Amino acid sequence: MAQARVIIVGAGPSGVRCAETLVAAGLRPTVVDEGRRDGGQIYRRQPDNFTRPYAKLYGTEAPRAQALHQSFDALRDKIHYRPETLAWNIFDKKLHVVRDEVSTALPYDALVICSGATDRLMPVKGWHYAGTYSLGASQIALKAQACAIGSQIVFMGTGPLLYLVASQYIKAGAKVTAVLDTSPLMRRVAALPKLLARPSVLFKGLFLVAGIQRAGVPVLTGITPVKITGSPDDGVQGVVVRDASGRTHRFECDAVAMGYHLRPETQLADLARCGFRFDQETRQWLPEVDEDGRSSVPGVYLAGDGTRVLGADAAEIGGRLAAMAVLKDAGLPVDDKVLQRLRAEQTRMERFRQGLAQAFPWPVQQAAQLPDEAIVCRCEAITAGELRRVVCDMGAQEANRAKALSRVGMGRCQGRYCGHAGAEVIAHAAGVPVEQVGRLRGQAPVKPLSMAVREAVE
Repeated sequence: MAQARVIIVGAGPSGVRCAETLVAAGLRPTVVDEGRRDGGQIYRRQPDNFTRPYAKLYGTEAPRAQALHQSFDALRDKIHYRPETLAWNIFDKKLHVVRDEVSTALPYDALVICSGATDRLMPVKGWHYAGTYSLGASQIALKAQACAIGSQIVFMGTGPLLYLVASQYIKAGAKVTAVLDTSPLMRRVAALPKLLARPSVLFKGLFLVAGIQRAGVPVLTGITPVKITGSPDDGVQGVVVRDASGRTHRFECDAVAMGYHLRPETQLADLARCGFRFDQETRQWLPEVDEDGRSSVPGVYLAGDGTRVLGADAAEIGGRLAAMAVLKDAGLPVDDKVLQRLRAEQTRMERFRQGLAQAFPWPVQQAAQLPDEAIVCRCEAITAGELRRVVCDMGAQEANRAKALSRVGMGRCQGRYCGHAGAEVIAHAAGVPVEQVGRLRGQAPVKPLSMAVREAVE
């Protein structure tokens, strides 16, 4: 096994801890990362010429971010590191990657996919106007470009990331007009028994909300988005919502950051032919894994938020567990006491995840209420009305059939941002459970490639 070819995709929390565990066991894995530097999205490093302190850049997560970065720095000469490299296909036990317009096939004996997560988005009328960003994109602007997405910003959606990013913007000195949460406050109260599985994280969240309110920013819960106002020429000009009492509120702004928790990046797992199951709590398809991260495909392991969105610290545990599964399957020694402790910690974090799903539910009712003129797929400009037409007039009650007839999900994001909402629109129009609609099949390349890409010469 000393010469085994182990590849890790991703250098976020799970990928770094996975590599660290494998290196400690005497292996030299290859780490493929699309990013310029390690850290993933949550602990994205600032450019070399930026000097903002960790506390200002990462807030309450600064110690964990710094620890992860230091761990990776210590690993650099003990791994094969491939930054700025896109993993775009998996076939015949080879990971296909591209960098600098050269595509290479990397054979592997074990593949650990630590692909992370992206924003989960629910369309609203007007969200196609310039100035509408996902929460993740808003974070990238702040961390990697040291700029805000606008001069007056509304944060809208639900989930912990909503409050985290809003708080980061306030600390950076940006003008935040409002934080608008679709989840009713009582849902959080009902979820407290599960959220108390991780009291320190719960209190961090309460601290973030209190800090936003102390800054004088209005925080509304239980709202229903009505529309983002603006024009194709001028972009975003405001947000209109209804509160829990049915009253309408308008907030002037020139940028909106949206997000409804996160969705695992599962395209590579799909290309590896891993099995999936429907998760009723979050109304999405997730890869099947055992408690240590083994997928249904021998030699393929999944870890971190690319499997279940449990948070950065849980992703670190998931990376360690996946590495230990690789070692155990290769017949190498594993400390069973450490293994059991990590499993127990992960179980506690799974309970917390269930609490988050209860406290910040996916707003499925918004899909049913979308006006026909609202755009669902921004890449292809497909409206809710067009999607309903292929369901009602053409009988397309399955996601991939609707995609073929309407082009929903065929654009640059390949359904990452419209796939879940599109499935909900289809399900409501067809009068069937959303799991019956299925999911968009993953296809290579997972992201668009330049026409200039060429195969590496062996």
